[in-house]
Amino acid sequence: MYVGTQYLGTSRMEMEFLVRHGVTHFDARVEAHDVDTLKRHREAAAEYGVDLEMVHIPIQDSIGHAAPDRDEAIDRVCEWIENAAEAGLRGLNYNFCVLKAVDAGGYVQRTERRPGRGGTTYSSFELSKYDNEKRYAAGEVSREEAFERAAYFLERIIPVAESNNLQMACHLNDPPAPTLNGVEKWNYPVFDGLKRFSELVDSPVHGFNFCCGVAAEGLDNPAEELPVIVKYFAERNKLFNIHFRNIRGGLHDFTETWPDEGDVNMYQLAKILHEAGYAYMLMPDHAPQHPDDVAPEGVSNRVKQGFAFQYGYIIALIQAVENETKG
Repeated sequence: MYVGTQYLGTSRMEMEFLVRHGVTHFDARVEAHDVDTLKRHREAAAEYGVDLEMVHIPIQDSIGHAAPDRDEAIDRVCEWIENAAEAGLRGLNYNFCVLKAVDAGGYVQRTERRPGRGGTTYSSFELSKYDNEKRYAAGEVSREEAFERAAYFLERIIPVAESNNLQMACHLNDPPAPTLNGVEKWNYPVFDGLKRFSELVDSPVHGFNFCCGVAAEGLDNPAEELPVIVKYFAERNKLFNIHFRNIRGGLHDFTETWPDEGDVNMYQLAKILHEAGYAYMLMPDHAPQHPDDVAPEGVSNRVKQGFAFQYGYIIALIQAVENETKG
C-alpha cells in the first residue's frame, strides 16, 4: 500500500505539490470521461512520475432516484467504464446516493463547523442541530428501496467492468444514519449495510472506495468497531481505495479531526491493512480548514498545508508497519 490522493488536476503546480510530499499515485478531477481526455491526463501526470490510477464519475441522481431516464444514465456509466479501461486506468470511484440535500451543502450532511487546534475548524455533525424534517428531491425512501435500486445499477455495470478488468469502487454515504431527511441510509447499520451492498453482486471488481471517517461516523464506538470492519473487507479484497481519516465522537455527533487526534488508532488500521495485503492508496480527505491555508488560484483546493501534513503522516505509518514486519 502507498500514499495517494484525489480530486487534483494535472497542472505543473499540482503535480509538483504531490511529488514534493511523496505522493506518486492519485485519482484525478477530469473535465470529461472520453478516452482522449483520460489519456491526456494520464500522460500529463506521468511526465512528473505520478500514476493516475482512477477518476471519480459524477453522481447520477436518476439512478439513485430510479427516475425514468436511469437506464440512459447507466448506459453512460458503462461507456465511462469502457473508456477508462482503454485509457489504462485501474478503476472508477463512484457514489451511490439517494439523498441529495443541495440546500444542506450537497451530498454530505453537516451542521456548523467546530474549532480545532491552531485556529483550524473541523467539519462536524450533530443530529440535534440538524433540520431532519426537511425533504429533498428523493422524497422518502426505505432501505429496501435503496438496495433494490443499487442492485439494479450494479447488475448492469459490474459485468461491463469485469469484461474490461476495471475496479468499481463505491464510496459510503456520508454520514451513515438510520434516517436523514426521509431517506434510510443503505450503509446503516454500518457493518450490515456494507456487507449487504458488497454481496449484491459477486465479482472481484465490485468493492469500496472505503472512507474510515464515514464508517466511524455511524458507529457507537469507532475505536473498537472500525478495526473489525476494516479487517473484514480488507481480507476479502473489497477495498480498492482508502480515505484514511479520523473523527471524534460517533453516530449522530462527530467531528472530523486531524488523523493523529481522533478516537481511532490509525496505526492499528494501517497494520490491519498491511497484514491483509491491501495493495492500493491510503488517501487523506476532509482536511481541517484554516483561513491562512488557501490554495493558489486555478488549482485544486487540496493544494494546502492541511493535506501536506496528512501525506507525511500516512507515509510514516506505512513505513512503521512495514518496518515492524521486517523486524
